[in-house]
Formats: sequence, structure tokens, C-alpha cells
Amino acid sequence: MSQNVSDTFANQLREMRTELLGQLRAQRGGKISRAEAAADAREAGSDDWAQAETERDLAFGLEERESAELVAIDEALKRIADGSYGLCVDCGVAIPTARLHANPTALRCVACQEKAEQA
Repeated sequence: MSQNVSDTFANQLREMRTELLGQLRAQRGGKISRAEAAADAREAGSDDWAQAETERDLAFGLEERESAELVAIDEALKRIADGSYGLCVDCGVAIPTARLHANPTALRCVACQEKAEQA
């Protein structure tokens, strides 16, 4: 992968990382911990404990997904740094640029991703 293309993806990944960190901070109400945010949500919630628990579980699920996405972004940036970005981790084939534009954290080519999803 050329340096210009790598730089383009690195910039895209850094922007995604910045946006995601902002979302996580906003969900936590700034700099408070996850436990404090949950306690605040519970106190501010309605008297319907089932609804409050569901909302809390949903918020935690979203945060976990976003945290996993943050890890994937950081790993993609490491692959750019070590020169392995854009190569399928399973078969070593170059991942098409269009796929990387659609999903800059992609680890696999389409064929290997389909196999991984079926396993």
C-alpha cells in the first residue's frame, strides 16, 4: 500500500477515534466513571425499575460496542505503522481499497470474512 493511501486511512481512523472518544465521554456525562454514570441514570430514571434496568443495560451494551470499536481502530493504526494494514490476516491477500474505505478497521478480505462468520 502506498504511503499516500496509508496516510489517508490513518487520518480517517484518527478522526473516527476522536469522534468515538467524544461519544464515550458524552455518554459518561463528561469525566465521571461508568459506575457514577449508571448511578446518576438510576436516580434520574422513572419509578419503573424494569425500564430503568433495560435502559442501563442498553447504555452499557452500546458503550461496550464502542469500546470494542475503539480497540479495532487502535489495532488498525498499529497495522498501518508496521506496514501490514490492508492485508488479510488470514490469507495475506490485499484487501480491496473500496472495502477499507467502507470499513477501515477490516481485518480480512471478503472471502475470509465470510468464512469467519460461518465458523
